[in-house]
Amino acid sequence: MPSKKETTKLSRIRIDKWLWAARFYKTRAIAKQAIDGGKVHINGNRPKPSKEVEPGEKIRLRQGFDEKTVIVKALSNQRLGAKDAQELYQETEESIEDREKLSQQRKAQPKHWASPEKPNKKQRRQIQQFKQQS
Repeated sequence: MPSKKETTKLSRIRIDKWLWAARFYKTRAIAKQAIDGGKVHINGNRPKPSKEVEPGEKIRLRQGFDEKTVIVKALSNQRLGAKDAQELYQETEESIEDREKLSQQRKAQPKHWASPEKPNKKQRRQIQQFKQQS
């Protein structure tokens, strides 16, 4: 548990503030955008940024390519150091396995899909016509 006095007194805290304090998002505004955008779910439901979380709740969130499922262990209304922030939650085993599997799949794919050759003049005109139609 973090050593801050505020973490032991709290029984509930806003989800956007907790996500910021646990260092999932860099600012509360970005956390709010993620919540409003449907990238955060609490116990399977889509919350509002003002939804209060309690210890023991399951939160599923998406960060870039990764989707994490974490269980709230402690609360804090202050942004903590990285080690203390990791003590606020526990990631589930299946979430860790899924993230590693997807990471391996992304690494296995080529970074650049090389075309066999440069388009010729006729193909460039077709590409231009297609782009102008849209």
